[in-house]
Amino acid sequence: MLVADIQEFSAQLPVDGRLIGLDHGSKTIGVALSDALRGMASPLETINKRKFSADVERLKAIVTQEKVAGFVIGYPLNMDGSEGERCQSVRAFVRNLEVHFDLPILLWDERLSSSTATDQMITSGVRAARRSDKIDKIAAAVILQGMLEHLQK
Repeated sequence: MLVADIQEFSAQLPVDGRLIGLDHGSKTIGVALSDALRGMASPLETINKRKFSADVERLKAIVTQEKVAGFVIGYPLNMDGSEGERCQSVRAFVRNLEVHFDLPILLWDERLSSSTATDQMITSGVRAARRSDKIDKIAAAVILQGMLEHLQK
């Protein structure tokens, strides 16, 4: 269920359980997971979008296997803070997820997550040819880590 803010999200989370971060794009879904203590996010995988039913089955497998307690989904606000077409696409994705999962879902501002992910890969020495394969899952980790840091304050 989509929650209004981080306080409501935190209140609905059980004591135990990892969080899953998603970077929802037009062709892929970047996936990241927190550790059990919810202190650090790590990139997991990139799902190449096919049909929603196949994508949701992959997410169900991750949620079950990793004992996920909640979703943090990147919300692509415009740089001025306004909502655009990409926000509508994410909201439609969330509505579809809510049918399949009984977990709290938080939308998290993802502005600059892709550029931060790219900067991290450049700093780590990842060659340009390999960056495109990793960008979405690393962006998901950037989104999730930002929320985790805010949650810890």
